Amino acid sequence: MVTVQAQGRAARTSTQEADTLSTMHAVSSATAPVEAERAATKVLVVEAHPIVRWALARMADREHDLASVGTAESIDEALPLIAELRPVVITLAIETGQDQTELDRVPELRTRFPELGVVVLASEPDDELLFRALDVGASAFVIKRAPVEEILSAVRHAAVASGSFSATGLADALRRRSVAASRPALAARDREVLDMLHRGMSTAEVARTLYVSHSTAKARIAHLYDKLGAANRAQALMAAVRLGLIEP
Repeated sequence: MVTVQAQGRAARTSTQEADTLSTMHAVSSATAPVEAERAATKVLVVEAHPIVRWALARMADREHDLASVGTAESIDEALPLIAELRPVVITLAIETGQDQTELDRVPELRTRFPELGVVVLASEPDDELLFRALDVGASAFVIKRAPVEEILSAVRHAAVASGSFSATGLADALRRRSVAASRPALAARDREVLDMLHRGMSTAEVARTLYVSHSTAKARIAHLYDKLGAANRAQALMAAVRLGLIEP
């Protein structure tokens, strides 16, 4: 019964994703300008959920400069299709928080098909997944529920610049990673002392709470100041807020 319920939830999620994509693409199609025919960029969709797979293929077919040439459930299924159909771009769906071994296959794809553009479609925003996509050689990273033009833009980027990387929010993700890297390594006891200072506890209260002498508590507070590059309590708390260690 648990398995049936889980499958039901997965089906509903896939249907909702497909409905969202179809609605957005209908709007895009209705407003797209009519242009002279030209060779369309061939796109192959790699997606585990059949409904979403169909919706993504339809998305490409509704654009004058894109054309779906096939779909696959996995990279293993996609490899012979890529060799036969020679798509310019593939979209690769990755479920955030689930098995992501398909992402580790991207270097293999880039080795076998150097000019192939790879667009990673993630189910949810995830900085770690974004940077993994960058590291393995993907051409673009975009969220499935992103606006239609954002998804199409990622596909078009991958078609003309497969060796570069594009992702909405990349600058913000880089900033967050930089901030995280700049955070001092605080031990559990350091964080405990920081929390006490944040709550306005005096040195004597810190000593009593930790069951240590006043001089030991004073030394631990000074050690925390050193790690935060601060000279006093106010500077330490300001640094901790800036580094995201405590809430303002």
